[in-house]
Amino acid sequence: MAPATTKAALRRAALAQRRALSAAEVARRSAQLCAGFFAQFPVGQWRWLHVFLPLLAKNEPDTWPIIQRVWAEETGLRLAAPVVQPDGISLWHYELTPSTPLITSRWGIPEPAAALGTEVQPVQLDAVLVPLLACDQRGHRVGYGGGFYDRFLAECRPDALFIGLSLLDDEPLAEIADVLPTDVPLHACITPGGVWNF
Repeated sequence: MAPATTKAALRRAALAQRRALSAAEVARRSAQLCAGFFAQFPVGQWRWLHVFLPLLAKNEPDTWPIIQRVWAEETGLRLAAPVVQPDGISLWHYELTPSTPLITSRWGIPEPAAALGTEVQPVQLDAVLVPLLACDQRGHRVGYGGGFYDRFLAECRPDALFIGLSLLDDEPLAEIADVLPTDVPLHACITPGGVWNF
């Protein structure tokens, strides 16, 4: 990772690193994230888990191994996934089941077909898997810069766990220089090499 610590510089560096990964490497690292998630977190105690659906064209972590394992284990854990709203700044959330129809958003992201789904409120969620490009030792993250997840996480319960997923195996940065008061920190970040708790 580049030594610069502003969000813009970190975003550029992380996107370049991620673009350099082959599809096979993305799949291998995503499997490691899945294993770390189930090994380190009390998944069986949760009622609702929020997952993002990956934009594979941008080499995002593939969350489908996690989703498929939750469905296969039939623990009673239910899944929710986000849908970007027409205002372009907010997310609504809908239950994700094996039979949920998916549509592709204008950004190329798969989303539950909202008109056919069950809406899930942020206060229902026990844990949220959060996309990111980099994070620091206080749990602050660099995303794509739209602020979608910070607005969403601020609506969740105080006891909900926010868990970042990163395909890059860098240690958390000492500090992101331009954290905002509205930035919501993570509680943990899963990388291919292990889990960082904040």
